[in-house]
Amino acid sequence: MSMSMSMEEEQPKSRGKPIRCRAAVCRKAGEPLQIEEVEVAPPKAWEVRIKIICTSLCHTDVTFWKMESPPATFPTIFGHEAVGVVESVGENVKEVREGDTVIPVLLTDCQDCGDCNSKKSNKCSRFPFMVSPSLPRDGTTRFTDSQGEVVNHFAYISSFSEYTVVDIANVTKIDPSIPPNRACLLGCGISTGIGAAWKTANVEAGTSVAIFGLGAIGLAVAEGAGIRGATKIIGVDLNPEKFEIGKKFGVTDFINPSDCGNKPVHEVIAEMTDGGADYCFECVGSTSVAHQAFARCRKGWGKTILIGFEMPSSQLSFSSYEVLVSGKTIMGSLLGDFKPKTDIPLLVKSYLDKELRLDDFVTHEVQFEDINKAFDLLISGKSIRCVIWMDKKFPPPI
Repeated sequence: MSMSMSMEEEQPKSRGKPIRCRAAVCRKAGEPLQIEEVEVAPPKAWEVRIKIICTSLCHTDVTFWKMESPPATFPTIFGHEAVGVVESVGENVKEVREGDTVIPVLLTDCQDCGDCNSKKSNKCSRFPFMVSPSLPRDGTTRFTDSQGEVVNHFAYISSFSEYTVVDIANVTKIDPSIPPNRACLLGCGISTGIGAAWKTANVEAGTSVAIFGLGAIGLAVAEGAGIRGATKIIGVDLNPEKFEIGKKFGVTDFINPSDCGNKPVHEVIAEMTDGGADYCFECVGSTSVAHQAFARCRKGWGKTILIGFEMPSSQLSFSSYEVLVSGKTIMGSLLGDFKPKTDIPLLVKSYLDKELRLDDFVTHEVQFEDINKAFDLLISGKSIRCVIWMDKKFPPPI
């Protein structure tokens, strides 16, 4: 199903004016989201207003939904993995126009600063990554509730709304022929895992990989590592059901820490890999797991890639002697070091060319009214990705 759509009838009525629509608003940490009517202001200069077609739920949304103190803010419209159609654009926006199919991405790509113009970095200097309650250029929001009170943005995206306003630096134009319930996955988690294997770690053929946490990101790491030719891909997870799921994405071996007895996981991996995995990926967001991963990447050339998000105040502690003598590397990976505007369209093409598997990541699909069910499914470990359809005109095809 193509996402291209005519907006000729809608545009004269809505362009330059506020839009009233439904949004799933969170007013207090950990409480169910409420479907409310909100007003979405028209885009200012350098901004784009997007009609969201569908969105998916990421663990990062759940992490901040549970968080009771800053950087979490309330009331907030969460959501940051989505696909939609440009409804209108503000001044100075040239790269997209009304009707274009786009993926909003939480990582900015201004295409102007030294980092964005470098092949070595995807960390924009002009608009540094922040889980911000507002938009990046003027620090204000485009959402108000039915009482006229401000509602906060989340990660510059806020896709749990039928319409949202996003800075052009966070917008990537894509081929509209990709199904929307696959395209939305590329806004964060799946791109992050694949990019961590391809770009951050640069996994090579014939190498060994250990993945701590087989959620969507960990499975995407496995997918990326398998495409690159890794021969041993070890999945570490407390859920035994994840091994069968992992096989679909190329996981060759499985370790359940609860089945290891008194033997630490890193010793088990050492035995399986003749001294340690060439690449270890921490996909949980836990300092203790990060230490396990670092302990079991191979001396001399082993790389540990941190992907999972934990509280900003969390600290890692390594012996300087160990780092010096072992020669290991520890790295962070934000969106898999992908540059959104250039790399995500390549992932879309890879899927359309049947090289990249996205279908198996989608385990559930729900309508917008049932968004809290998506939270229940993810928290209980029953879903990898649950796609949330915003409009009943776009029913799930499965």
